[in-house]
Amino acid sequence: MTDKDFVPSSYTTDITEGKVTYKSPSNIALIKYWGKKEHQIPANPSISFTLDTCATTTTLSYKKLKNKASDFSFDLLFEGSPKEDFKPKISTFFKRTELYLPFLKAYHFTIETSNSFPHSSGIASSASGMSALALCLMELERELNPHMDTYFFKRKASFLARLGSGSACRSIEGDIMQWGLHKDTLKSSDLYAIRYPYKVHPIFKNYQDTILLVDKGSKQVSSSLGHNLMHDHPFAEQRFDQAHKNLTKLKRVFEEGNLSEFIKIVESEALTLHAMMMTSMPYFILMKPNTLEIINKIWAFRASSKTHVCFTLDAGANVHVLYPENEKEEVYQFISNELVAYCENGQYICDQIGNGAKKL
Repeated sequence: MTDKDFVPSSYTTDITEGKVTYKSPSNIALIKYWGKKEHQIPANPSISFTLDTCATTTTLSYKKLKNKASDFSFDLLFEGSPKEDFKPKISTFFKRTELYLPFLKAYHFTIETSNSFPHSSGIASSASGMSALALCLMELERELNPHMDTYFFKRKASFLARLGSGSACRSIEGDIMQWGLHKDTLKSSDLYAIRYPYKVHPIFKNYQDTILLVDKGSKQVSSSLGHNLMHDHPFAEQRFDQAHKNLTKLKRVFEEGNLSEFIKIVESEALTLHAMMMTSMPYFILMKPNTLEIINKIWAFRASSKTHVCFTLDAGANVHVLYPENEKEEVYQFISNELVAYCENGQYICDQIGNGAKKL
């Protein structure tokens, strides 16, 4: 599909008002997306586990205006209170998507949103938040065009979510999502994410992710700025090539359930992401001392216990501890006994692979 496929020709129904609610999860990338082109096109493909517990719930109320407005008309409530500093991001999202959602200036919207995790927890909410909003808007478009099929609905929701936040396109469905053109993956696309199309060993079902909240403060460098720093990065091309090769390697790893190779790829990807930050210009470090303490503890425990616990990192200090469900008891005991001490205020979130967004 191309972007032109998502431009509607006309609508068959007139809707004056309504309300819809979606709960959409966050996701954690295994192959990292870092660096983007114009129009939120990724510089390299990525793949992620869709999460379950970490989610945003968004209710969109809409009322048709007497006359189409010259600008977007909306109110935004975050956890029950007006949140003015969120509004510029929503306005940008509406501008980027107006061509594909031509009804946007014909309605007044009230957007009510809340997270299942504390906003200040250091968990990025853009993926879950933008995917939830995209789904709500698609639900309105499906009201305007009742003949829309589910396949197209999900594809377009992912396409729109990407225009709000790149990684948001991977939160529409689950359990393993891939985004970005990749020569070894059928039907892969830069425009939207697809469900991973190849065989996955049962060991990866119900995979666990315990998120250790090392630092709950706001990041010193935004993800958008970090992505842009890849444009003139001395190691950019090597990094993009590495991502493609790692994605190809994962196909056999997923099929065979080879956890040792899975760990090598996932941890290398996490450290490479942060290496790119440390070698950009300007350079920056988002890891904290406790991030490194946790990583070293995981390595030592894995060697002594012969379990398959590993870590990955987002663009921040928090650590995602990944492990198969059949090792949950032993690994969770290790996390409780040795790792929670390195979390800010002892806070962590127990999560696992989920199946994507749900209409409530």
